[in-house]
Amino acid sequence: MDKLWNSNYVKVWIANFMLNFSFMILTPLLPLYLSEHFDASKDVIGIVLFGYSLTALLIRPFSGYFVDSFPRKTVLLTAYFAFAILFGGYIVAGSLLFFFIVRTLHGAPMGAATVANSTVAIDVLPSSRRAEGIGYYGISNNTSTAIAPAIGLYIYHLTDNAQYIFFLALATAFIGFFINSTLSLAKREQVQHHQPVSLDRFFLTKAWPEVITMACFAFAFAVVSTYLAIYGKDELGITTGSGLFFVLMSTGLVLSRLIGARSLRDGKIVENGTHGILIALAGYLLFAALHNKIGYFGAALIIGFGNGHMFPAMQTIFINLAPHSRRGTANSTFLISWDTGMGIGIMTGGVIAEHFGYAAAFWVAAAMVVAGALHFLLSNRKHYLQNRLR
Repeated sequence: MDKLWNSNYVKVWIANFMLNFSFMILTPLLPLYLSEHFDASKDVIGIVLFGYSLTALLIRPFSGYFVDSFPRKTVLLTAYFAFAILFGGYIVAGSLLFFFIVRTLHGAPMGAATVANSTVAIDVLPSSRRAEGIGYYGISNNTSTAIAPAIGLYIYHLTDNAQYIFFLALATAFIGFFINSTLSLAKREQVQHHQPVSLDRFFLTKAWPEVITMACFAFAFAVVSTYLAIYGKDELGITTGSGLFFVLMSTGLVLSRLIGARSLRDGKIVENGTHGILIALAGYLLFAALHNKIGYFGAALIIGFGNGHMFPAMQTIFINLAPHSRRGTANSTFLISWDTGMGIGIMTGGVIAEHFGYAAAFWVAAAMVVAGALHFLLSNRKHYLQNRLR
């Protein structure tokens, strides 16, 4: 059997952990920080955080194009360095406007770095174990998602000072950058584009049905993850337990990745996606229906378990719909769908929570998951089986 854990794969795996750790350590903290430090309302918080998603979304199509058209290591290191250095902006931001500008700018290198890093990971995997490797690659996201928010919130509640967390994120991101700088990638023939500029050069248009499904689930995840800590504090009296939420979610993610690895290796992509979507749907409904600690923490484990099956399956579906020469574009399209849903979810969730309460926001999130699940079951599965290239 072809070797999965080769040295390059291990390096990009660790670098991805560092990238997501530095990002996730701030995710549940920022609504609290903006509310307490700048006295921002929920809808203003949504606007400030939306800027990040907007620039990440705008850069994704060009990231896929650059990754397919230029040396991938160069693109990766450039984006990763810009992502790391911008954490310094949070440290010096003294006003809400300046913080908004830094946060908005930060989305671009994050969007590019995640496309480049995951595409390199796919490149260094043996083709016979690609779907399995994508699943294991996601564990680097899951473990960082488990550890980082808990550490960030613990430090914040212990010190009441977000500066320590900003410095930790800066240091972690630069560690990931230096690890990626040691990659040894084989030279590959660059894609030459002689055709006129078209949307298909930057976006995998064949994958529109899959984009809709992923955007629905991203919308729900954005609402829950962004307003989780402030909801727990304001309505459930949970001051430090939001870190445990991410630990439980990530536990479910890791367990499902390990359980689903064999079926992915056997090519059961659609089956994994179906199981994951239905399990995640149950988790979001539980979170919306039970406004207590059982619903809060129980949903975390269930959503994590569902997402752990769904994510590698959906990413593999995007990759398998594209020729090898457009792997970066397929990967960026997968992430574009997630960014789109996240951005809309952050904005919409903030407005709904401000004017109608958290319960309404979480029910809207659950409704979006219902829509995404129905779309996958009624459309996506058939579309993928008819259009996959491998």
